[in-house]
Amino acid sequence: MTTLQDILDPQIDHSFKGFPHTSPPLRRSQIAAQNWRVLDGDLPLPLALVKEQALQHNLSWMQRFAADHGLDMAPHGKTTMSPQLLKRQLDEGAWGLTFATVSQVRAGVSVGARRCMIANQVFAAVDLAGIQDMQRKYDGLRIAFLVDSVAQLALIEAWYLSPKVLQSPVRPFEVLLEIGVEGGRTGCRSQKDAMTLARHLHDSPACRLVGIECYEGLGATGQSAADEAYAAALMQRVCEIAVACDQQNFFDNEEVLVSAGGSAIFDLVANRLKPELSRPVRGILRSGCYVTHDHGFYKRMVNAVNSRLHCSGGLQAAMEVWASVQSCPEPGLVILAVGKRDISYDLDLPVPLTFCKPGGAAITDAPADWKISGLNDQHAYLRGTGPEHAALQVGDLVALGISHPCTTFDKWRWMPVVDENYVVCDALVTRF
Repeated sequence: MTTLQDILDPQIDHSFKGFPHTSPPLRRSQIAAQNWRVLDGDLPLPLALVKEQALQHNLSWMQRFAADHGLDMAPHGKTTMSPQLLKRQLDEGAWGLTFATVSQVRAGVSVGARRCMIANQVFAAVDLAGIQDMQRKYDGLRIAFLVDSVAQLALIEAWYLSPKVLQSPVRPFEVLLEIGVEGGRTGCRSQKDAMTLARHLHDSPACRLVGIECYEGLGATGQSAADEAYAAALMQRVCEIAVACDQQNFFDNEEVLVSAGGSAIFDLVANRLKPELSRPVRGILRSGCYVTHDHGFYKRMVNAVNSRLHCSGGLQAAMEVWASVQSCPEPGLVILAVGKRDISYDLDLPVPLTFCKPGGAAITDAPADWKISGLNDQHAYLRGTGPEHAALQVGDLVALGISHPCTTFDKWRWMPVVDENYVVCDALVTRF
């Protein structure tokens, strides 16, 4: 039987990309004692790593932000799918954890989460059965998911009321009414549709309506005036529908959950998650990418957040991907041994951060003209025009920043956690 200790302190070996080829298998708890130095070549490159100081700063900063606004955190676990990081978020004070699928929920439950949200529609029989199975196995486990259509509810009811299911005790599913925006992803588009669905959910034996939810992140631009107007309009709709549902007594729980919040404009929804209802309201932020932040998309978005908050010490980029110079085939072009299998590229290409000779005696900031112009599976095209670029040699090391943590985490089964000198002080694994 797999124990919590097995999950948090797994064995890592050379079958994990980035683990030393000649090292014996090691438990996570043994790795810090190896005193591995990334810049001395103790681990094979390319290598994604997490910087401990920035990581801890982000965990604490976001938890304080939520508390200062009278909110709770249910961080989106799909970002990292790392048992070690999920446990740290819970230990930092998170009310619960959020996931995108039933399978992902198991990772959170395995490290002690007993309040989970699935920020997605659930309707397949196998997934509904999976939720019931987990709730039977873990006392007090709450799993709430999103509903946005009568058609989805019909599938839930068909499973819940089927003769096979009725033979064993099952509990109604906790659900949140999702509010969407025109041209966006899921969610009710009009108040009429939302209220119709809320009435059906309240009347359904298969569901208990426990709250209301939206996701504002897809509309974020990084321009405060536009983002403030967009978020205000969306949250006004959410609050109006929440009040209407409360007046109609559609909520089936003593406490109403009201949730929003990605990692781009979380500040613009934070003050609107506690509408005045006839029963207590728990406002929940679901930000996920904040845990490591990034050097691209979220950096741009959170720069605007910092400006609105008049904050000089906001989130910090905690993840880097280090690679070696593999070839210098022509003037102005250097090929790095890192590619699409190692680093995110779905929002923006990687950003050159620093470079050094093997041994890391002097780490230098990358010049502003250095750009990654393209990626292959295992190659990156680093272009530049200045003398620093011309001086790069095969074997030199370059650190790249990422844009969008989610799609870098899922490319690695483990990542070393390093101190400010790039000495490995811990490790994490992922369970995608």
